[in-house]
Amino acid sequence: MGVGKSGHIGNKVAATLSSTGSPSYFINAAEALHGDVGAITKKDNVIIFSHSGESEEIVKLLPTLKNIGCSFFSITGDPKSTIAIHSLVNINTSVADEACPLNLAPTTSTTVALALGDAIAVALLEAKDFNSKDFAKSHPGGKLGKRLLLKVSDIMHKEKDLPVVQLSTSLSNCLIEISSKGLGVALILDKNKGLKGIFTDGDLRRSLNQGIDIHNTPISKLMSKNVKTINEEHLATKAIDIMQKNEIYMLIAVDKRNLPSGIIRMHDLMKSGLI
Repeated sequence: MGVGKSGHIGNKVAATLSSTGSPSYFINAAEALHGDVGAITKKDNVIIFSHSGESEEIVKLLPTLKNIGCSFFSITGDPKSTIAIHSLVNINTSVADEACPLNLAPTTSTTVALALGDAIAVALLEAKDFNSKDFAKSHPGGKLGKRLLLKVSDIMHKEKDLPVVQLSTSLSNCLIEISSKGLGVALILDKNKGLKGIFTDGDLRRSLNQGIDIHNTPISKLMSKNVKTINEEHLATKAIDIMQKNEIYMLIAVDKRNLPSGIIRMHDLMKSGLI
């Protein structure tokens, strides 16, 4: 809670608390006098920001906060102010001078209050063992959130989009399947849907250079058997690491039964914003 420049600080600190595992919201003290105080319950902890410690709007609210029964704390520049004296705990943020050459505009004092508010948020974060995965859950739209939450299964091509052929499929029919799915590769499966190999544009070039009969040669004689795979439940960032390490542009995703379930390409990782 706060008003004026202290209100802006309180609003920012509330956002920081919420994003680090301590659900919080900001109430403008002036608006609280006209109904917004109804959002506060006995179970809440209120942090009041007021450099003077005498903000009229907040002083008028103190009896109401006491009637609600919530705990309220204050961050003020005067430990002997009205707000400080009536608070359960007060933290003194007095400064010798403001950075403003007129020593009037809240500058140094607001910086101190902001730093202290962030320090409280970090202390709570540590006390709750809030980790990077928890942080990602509250930042799903950010790059960090994607790196810690996005799985291979979330962005891979799967089901009807998968180019799949059998071991006995001819090269010509395999090319038709590749062309229809547009991924530049085909998965070669046995009768039990197990992955036996893949056929890529590189395999095609080698086959054509050898003068292979594309209509009568089974794909099993032309496919690459050394296939790099990744579990579909692994983080997409792991797919990036594997591709970079092996200097390849795609991986075959497999499910918990180790059966092929999708294809993930470097292009897909780029579109997702991970790269």
